Amino acid sequence: MALLAPTVVALPDPPVSWSMRRHFAHLSDEALVALVARADEGALAELYDRVGRVAYRLAFRVLRDDRLAEDAVQEAFLGVWRTAAGFRAERAKASTWILTLVHRRAVDLVRREERRRADHLEDETRDAGASPSAEDAAWLGFERDRVQGALKQLPDPQREAIELAYYGGYSQSELAERLGLPLGTIKSRMFSGLARLRELLGNDAEEGSWEPESTN
Repeated sequence: MALLAPTVVALPDPPVSWSMRRHFAHLSDEALVALVARADEGALAELYDRVGRVAYRLAFRVLRDDRLAEDAVQEAFLGVWRTAAGFRAERAKASTWILTLVHRRAVDLVRREERRRADHLEDETRDAGASPSAEDAAWLGFERDRVQGALKQLPDPQREAIELAYYGGYSQSELAERLGLPLGTIKSRMFSGLARLRELLGNDAEEGSWEPESTN
């Protein structure tokens, strides 16, 4: 999964989120989106509390896969954070807008999985002994080191959640059970950690890190 996204301040842990929930309870979804546009992470967490379950069910109907559905919802809410300033309440309800982002992301993941399966079948027809070029091997090593360096800059809870999810293959629900934490806390750590990673990796590129002429 590509690791590129905007900055997000760490979402509050459960004790704070209950206080925030009371603070935001009287606000409409549209008002919460307006707060998200001003970088209010508590408002984003409240929107997730309100819309997250419906969003997951929608993504699952499209993808028929728990892990991919969670990915679709996560990426959609990162999109909410990134594009909230462009939301127009006169065009649609906030919940409708969010679910549209979720559906689009789910469809994108379906297409990605179809391409992946097609590439896998194509790879099986190639010579199994073929090895990557020296340039490809160098690039892969560079990217691996760059991501590992960025991971080390994350707070321990965020790094642990991301490493277990992407390297250990755990879903967010499995992580919550394994770590003995509420699912909302795991999702908050994933949101914040991925966003910070994307910021760090983006900054590396802007500061002159070597990149290939073209990407996939």
